[in-house]
Amino acid sequence: MFKKYKVYARAFFYASALVMVLSAQEAAAQKKEAGWVSLFNGKDLKGWKQLNGSAKYEVVDGAIVGTSVANTPNSFLTTEKNYGDFIFECDVQVDDKLNSGIQFRSLSKPDYRDGRVHGYQCEIDPSDRAWSGGIYDEARRGWLYPLDGNPEGRKAFKRNAWNHYRIEAIGNTIRTFVNGIQTAHLIDDLTPSGFICLQVHSIPNAELAGTQVKWRNIRIKTTGLQPKAVQKTIHVVNLIPNTLNEVEEEQGFKLLFDGKNADQWRGYKQEGLPAGRWDFDNGAITIAKKNENSKGGGDLITKEKFGPVFDFKFEFRLTEGANSGIKYFIEELPDKGSGLGPEYQVLDDEKHPDAKNGVVGNRTLASLYDLIPAEKPKNSLKPIGEWNSGRIVAFSDGTVQHFLNEQKVVEYKRGSAIWKALVARSKFKDEKDFGLAPAGHLLLQDHSDQVSFRSLRVKQGL
Repeated sequence: MFKKYKVYARAFFYASALVMVLSAQEAAAQKKEAGWVSLFNGKDLKGWKQLNGSAKYEVVDGAIVGTSVANTPNSFLTTEKNYGDFIFECDVQVDDKLNSGIQFRSLSKPDYRDGRVHGYQCEIDPSDRAWSGGIYDEARRGWLYPLDGNPEGRKAFKRNAWNHYRIEAIGNTIRTFVNGIQTAHLIDDLTPSGFICLQVHSIPNAELAGTQVKWRNIRIKTTGLQPKAVQKTIHVVNLIPNTLNEVEEEQGFKLLFDGKNADQWRGYKQEGLPAGRWDFDNGAITIAKKNENSKGGGDLITKEKFGPVFDFKFEFRLTEGANSGIKYFIEELPDKGSGLGPEYQVLDDEKHPDAKNGVVGNRTLASLYDLIPAEKPKNSLKPIGEWNSGRIVAFSDGTVQHFLNEQKVVEYKRGSAIWKALVARSKFKDEKDFGLAPAGHLLLQDHSDQVSFRSLRVKQGL
């Protein structure tokens, strides 16, 4: 009898312990879920309103379904509330033929294009381009974070399936995730608050009428925000001029210009700066305009050399008809009066005649000068007088990439057979081992035209 009692007591103890463990797990799960608010009740569109286009929105089987309609602009099903800092999640399924997006921190004002919805958009892109999870600035600045700089992120989206989206907007840091994979990391402070909306994109022809995008499990959290762990290798797009955020610093980036001083620069083959040719103020490095007392030719180089592997990010602003460039792998050769090396062309293609020289446009903006023409990006090129971004990435196998406003426009391999053939037909054909230095200075070219540079961020190695 005593033994039987011991068996019952032991069983009761284990059962009680199991209940306690399960209760603790349940409490932890509830605590984890605390703070989430559903934005969709699964039955109707209460709490939402439609702006701009006339696409059809309805509730079907517990999901919001957006159906495309011919002859109407982009349509937006918009929350009635605005949100500043938040974490947003939902599931999305989209027709392969339709483009869509999730707007956030977005606005609609009578004095801005008659109420046109504008602001950040997390892309839903089932096309071969595969930029789902990228960040587009709807009706304003265009692409801010396309996925050319995040090849792993391009693999996250699954066609013809439900995909889980997560948007973290905390302070000036915006991060997006698709199916748990980080797709974008943007630092920007243009719009701190706005509404969230579900976009049905306009369609180019009536044959696409009826294509659909669906959303479900739509929820938001605005307190107790706990962002996901940072993917240390993620490409960061930082639109705050002349700054580094903590992720960029951890990745090894440093600023070549802090907005004020020139202590990391000197003139080509000079100990100091080229006299009277450069200004370092107003947050930018600016080439002085050519006048009757100056002839240009005062190229600026970094005191430090970079290579064979580096990542160089920068912004530039052209004046009308201006010509400049950024050269890399530059050596100071005794018989050369200017730096010779690969060049990222910086040019007003419309007004400067050099854009029509060379071969098949290989002297146009962002091209590898006189060697490879840039494939110009769509929906992102800023007009003359505004800031554009560039990026040059050099890999250990000799591959080099040019980016213009975060879209890859040039790729080549130094020293390859194709490289040698390109050099042989260029203006550099008589230069021995052109562009093959293992490391070299970065150079800002003085071509006697006024051009400004800022946000010069560089990392040695990848």
